[in-house]
Amino acid sequence: MKNITMADVAKYAGVSKSTVSQFLNKRFDYMGKDTKNKIEKAIEELGYSPNIVARSLKQKSTKTIGVIVANILHVFSTQVIRAIEDYCNESDFQIIVCNADDDPVKEKRYIDMLRAKQVDGIIAFPTGGNVDLYAKLLNAKFPVVFMDRILKEVQIPTIMTDNVKASSLAVEQLVERGYKKIAMISPPANTCVTPRLERIDGYKQALEKNGISFNPNFLVSSELTELGNKIHDMFTKTTQPEAIVASNDRVLLEVLAYTKKHHLDIPKDIALIGIDDVSFASIYNPALTTIAQPAFQMGKKAAELLLGLIRDNSNEEDFGIYRFEPKLITRESC
Repeated sequence: MKNITMADVAKYAGVSKSTVSQFLNKRFDYMGKDTKNKIEKAIEELGYSPNIVARSLKQKSTKTIGVIVANILHVFSTQVIRAIEDYCNESDFQIIVCNADDDPVKEKRYIDMLRAKQVDGIIAFPTGGNVDLYAKLLNAKFPVVFMDRILKEVQIPTIMTDNVKASSLAVEQLVERGYKKIAMISPPANTCVTPRLERIDGYKQALEKNGISFNPNFLVSSELTELGNKIHDMFTKTTQPEAIVASNDRVLLEVLAYTKKHHLDIPKDIALIGIDDVSFASIYNPALTTIAQPAFQMGKKAAELLLGLIRDNSNEEDFGIYRFEPKLITRESC
């Protein structure tokens, strides 16, 4: 089967190769409708498919970016990816999604793979274990934007939720409803995962602001596989919580599993607020009060910043930390 070339398309359409090239690159400013229709017909009837590799070499761009997420199972990550893909699609860019599982070794392997594929830039949820590698990318002027994690050692544009405010909104809502014994359940805090640390800080600050003493027994921080046991330990102590703030969507699932297993009524036995507005929150019984992150706006901003770096039209002020406001969605669980 003959390999159809651009020259074949040009001959079939009765135009020059440069005109076909302009059509493929969507430069239609001086191209008549009749010419466009001829080229479209030639491409369809000949079955022409552009040589992406050759075009990339010529244009010095693959029109592709990499997105390295920490854990694709998080609702937030999925929504951010969707927003990035939508924005990139509108800009004729494609994305390659990689799931690092918060593993620095896996993260490095994906960075190396994406660089080998000559992507034009990377949006990453950094693990914190590859600071030197990101510093090298920065020195090489390779476009990188961080999402949801701060690495203070490198000056890379970073998109963040105001995590302190997210926890504060939750605690303030519970206090307003009359709860004083408020617990927070979180994944391990002894990591480089910025949101976990900031949400715990926000929880403590909000308690202090409302004149509530921090009770170390009410802060449960553990791997997901151990959370059920840790929550049970908390409930077997002399003083038990009246309300829980689940610090992310996967923690929320563990809390819900525990309350179901132990026949705890929400909110009668324990009030509950989750940070991350999960898809089932409004249809769960009772409907769950949540703190929503503006994931789609954040993903769009990350893509916008990265494409600005790729096109070299960014400004010095773009290399900062962008904070987005969380929102309280009041339902029935507290």
